[in-house]
Amino acid sequence: MNIEYVPNTCPYCGCGCGMNIISVNGEIEGVEPWKRHPMNEGKLCPKGNFAYQFVSRDDRLKTPLIKENGEFREASWDEALDLIASKLKEYREEDPDLLAFLASARCTNEENYSLQKFARAVIGTQNIDHCARLCHGPSVAGLAQTFGSGAMTNSIIDIEEASCIFIIGSNTAEQHPLIWRRVLRAKSKGAKLIVADPRITPTAKQADIYLPFKPGTDIPLLNAMMNVIIEEGLEDKDFIEKRTKGFEELKEVVKKYKPEDVEELTLTPADKIREAARVYAEADSAAILFAMGITQHITGTDNVISTANLAMLTGNIGKPGAGVNPLRGQNNVQGACDMGALPAFYPGYQKVIDEEATEKMTCAWGCSDLKCTPGLTVVEMMNAAEKGELKAMYIMGENPMVSDPDIQHVKESLESLEFLVVQDIFMTETAELADVVLPAAAWAEKDGTYTSTERRVQYIRKAVEAPGDAREDWDIICDLAKRMGAEGFDFNSPAEIFEEIREVTPQYAGMNPERLSKPEGLHWPCPDESHPGTPILHTEQFATPDGLGIFFPIEHKDPAEVPDEEYPFILTTGRVLFHYHTGSMTRRSETLDRELPTGFVEINDEDASELGIRSGDMVKVRTRRGEIEITARVTPDIMKGVLFIPFHFAECAANMLTSSSELDPAAKMPELKVSAASIEK
Repeated sequence: MNIEYVPNTCPYCGCGCGMNIISVNGEIEGVEPWKRHPMNEGKLCPKGNFAYQFVSRDDRLKTPLIKENGEFREASWDEALDLIASKLKEYREEDPDLLAFLASARCTNEENYSLQKFARAVIGTQNIDHCARLCHGPSVAGLAQTFGSGAMTNSIIDIEEASCIFIIGSNTAEQHPLIWRRVLRAKSKGAKLIVADPRITPTAKQADIYLPFKPGTDIPLLNAMMNVIIEEGLEDKDFIEKRTKGFEELKEVVKKYKPEDVEELTLTPADKIREAARVYAEADSAAILFAMGITQHITGTDNVISTANLAMLTGNIGKPGAGVNPLRGQNNVQGACDMGALPAFYPGYQKVIDEEATEKMTCAWGCSDLKCTPGLTVVEMMNAAEKGELKAMYIMGENPMVSDPDIQHVKESLESLEFLVVQDIFMTETAELADVVLPAAAWAEKDGTYTSTERRVQYIRKAVEAPGDAREDWDIICDLAKRMGAEGFDFNSPAEIFEEIREVTPQYAGMNPERLSKPEGLHWPCPDESHPGTPILHTEQFATPDGLGIFFPIEHKDPAEVPDEEYPFILTTGRVLFHYHTGSMTRRSETLDRELPTGFVEINDEDASELGIRSGDMVKVRTRRGEIEITARVTPDIMKGVLFIPFHFAECAANMLTSSSELDPAAKMPELKVSAASIEK
């Protein structure tokens, strides 16, 4: 019997927990927490503990499939890739922008780098995006404007050094359990916990100060806290004077947001706002943690900017236990962004509109001139496909038929394409619509790197072989590029791709295999091989051109939809402990699926009583996009007038109900967290 323990990184949320994959005679039998790993210290959440179960499922894709007369048939790799290459060549010759590509927050840095390079250098389009658009696009846009860098400012480990932690838009206990462990450690040392949420989540139940607020009113709530801080002279005057600009403009705007004036709008008691503001401002070090609860709005970028304003106002940037910390929901969202899987950025957030950056990448890749105009975002791709302005898409490891807003619109858009390629490990709801499906290797079947939410770059390592003829994503992309006559894709391993990443991505330049092989990995930026990495950003100056943080005063704007007589409720969506994203992995884990086999809608007990709804009843939830049937869960732990549905379940998909009609102007984020809805038995 041959037993192996292979050190690896968890494939689920952005925590970046270390684990050992246990294989027996070449088959995965389980995982064990990596006890020396600095992030999780020998602990795993339920998803991590059972991360191995989906890998060896019988329904893994094992061979390329080509659709003929509405049915899939098996094909060889040569047939499938030659077909794809010939189709892509046709569209490229007509107009490269007839093609679009979706990369994946679940694939490695090397694979995302390869796909964005393929889109740009081989096809000649900037139409490359991925699901960060629909989770933390506003984090990148908002923090880049204020701090000059759109990433988590601090490390996960130093959260436990905070004397105050303010969580808004995140149910951290369920979404990021190993980060939550650090929050609880801070609390045990005396830190005060403030939680703002429309639901009394497991996170909120541990709060010292709980701020209930109506979805879509983040800005007035944050402005009201700043109003109190300035009114009572609690701002950090020295930090503001030496390290920021724009304070007077901020002061003028927030003075209009007294807690008593915003109480009617936010439904947050004014005395609670005042208490939270004082506790946050008077703390020696205060950390802000947020997730999609504040980003998935048409004001998502403004919401993020408001958190940055609050942190700078109190000097809580550039020191341990402080900062503004977006918590990434998927294992490699940060890395996929870093690698340039975004229509406006090359690797390392070098702007497409910057002619010098474009010239640099043109030279590095040895390709013809690249366009200096940003490409289409994922929502814009769907709109363009529906109008016939986009003819073909290549989707790697994404499942927009569950994850994207207004699923009926997504379906119509994908069906409007002339040619769709999906590269994945299972026959997802999106793959079912494809003309060609390519079988990929899963996380335990390949080498490469992931970058966690705290900018920690670390290895994943191949533990077992992929099933059947499945291949690693980077290998498929490079093969396809060569079939299209492209140069610059003669890579023999992820390690060779990473060497090119280092050359073109300044934040990764100092990372080499020896340094990354240690359990702690490296935090970017790491500009050279003598640099220790950067767990905490902005310690001396911000990443803006003049080194100063910029206050941007933000005014409240209403959501795209507000409740009315026909749709009297606010529907909001989110995640649960036992499932992940579109469920394609966790719902194929028998242990996790047994814990929660389908979705539910939370409704306040008073609202339910008025409508004659009891827990367990089948109800119909309806918005202007459509309707679903789903089981009711009646609880006092959600505000009156608000409904909550987890979005993991295709059979009662929350995103059948959400809207993509209006977008955040900066990040192109749709309004996923606020939809006007009705509910009936």
